[in-house]
Amino acid sequence: MNARETVPITATRAETGGSSGPRITALDALRGFALFGILLVNVPAIMNMEGEVGGAQAPIRHALDLFVQYRFNVIFALLFGIGFGIFLQRAAHRHANPRLLLVRRLVFLVPLGAAHQLLHHGEFLLLYGLAGLALLLPLSWAPRWVSLVAGLVLPLIGSSVPGMLVLGYALAQYEIPQTLHARRKQLIVLLVVAVSLSVPAFLLQLHGPHQVGLVLTTAGAGMCMAAAYSSGLVLLTGTSFEKRISAVLEPLGRMALTNYVTATLLVVGLGPVIGLRGSSAWASMLAFCCGIIAAQAVWSRLWLARFRYGPLEWAWRCVTWWQWQPLRVKAPAATGRSGGRLSP
Repeated sequence: MNARETVPITATRAETGGSSGPRITALDALRGFALFGILLVNVPAIMNMEGEVGGAQAPIRHALDLFVQYRFNVIFALLFGIGFGIFLQRAAHRHANPRLLLVRRLVFLVPLGAAHQLLHHGEFLLLYGLAGLALLLPLSWAPRWVSLVAGLVLPLIGSSVPGMLVLGYALAQYEIPQTLHARRKQLIVLLVVAVSLSVPAFLLQLHGPHQVGLVLTTAGAGMCMAAAYSSGLVLLTGTSFEKRISAVLEPLGRMALTNYVTATLLVVGLGPVIGLRGSSAWASMLAFCCGIIAAQAVWSRLWLARFRYGPLEWAWRCVTWWQWQPLRVKAPAATGRSGGRLSP
């Protein structure tokens, strides 16, 4: 496998070294952003909330259908695909059989996703694991253009999540995510095109079927708006807003797997207590989601100040490499004036 590793400028603030290589912090921020959107979709589904109030669709539910539903699952799947692609590239520099590591990485998601299904039927971790084994592993032997074509075609035939998984993998093979810092003009073009396409797609969905389903208008609007959201946020990470965005979203994104699963546990445990199950309390649902994300943002930041990875990310890493991985962050050695280490 001929893989080149690119070290992006955006990784300078994140963890470097070890077997993971430098992190791409813009992607971490995008993962954190996607987590919030997915939570807004998952809570009503888990709690079986009523979509209508007084015979009319609840305004908040309608807004979520138009701006959130089928947008953020697309982004999350794309990011998972990118992660698998980057992992395979970097593993090729450290292991004689990088595909074996990829198989372990994908297999880990199958029982985790199956267990998660018991709490949230229809969640995506199981699909990521199975689709990765069925699609990404065979594509690892194919030329990268095959992955790109497959990633572009699959969403057109109704397989948006597997398609985004493959497309993300293909983008990583072309080293596009690894060189985001040098693609600002391309991101601006993507944003303009995505917004231009989102407007008619949004209007088609607005005047189309009221129920959200896998219809062409909903899927088309979702893909266009997902592209607009993603390119817009990545562009913001290169502006004066970068520190504010990074402080909130990057820790969330670095612990995306842990936060995704623990959010479900919080919803299942606390949702019925605050009266969400079977209700139409959409304002309470929105406040609840904001509270979960705020708590996870604080917890993630505190955790990562002491540990290298989130709990599930660490377990995932141990299974992938099939050996115990260091978890605690090493404290910098104290030094005296002479530059030597101080005695305790």
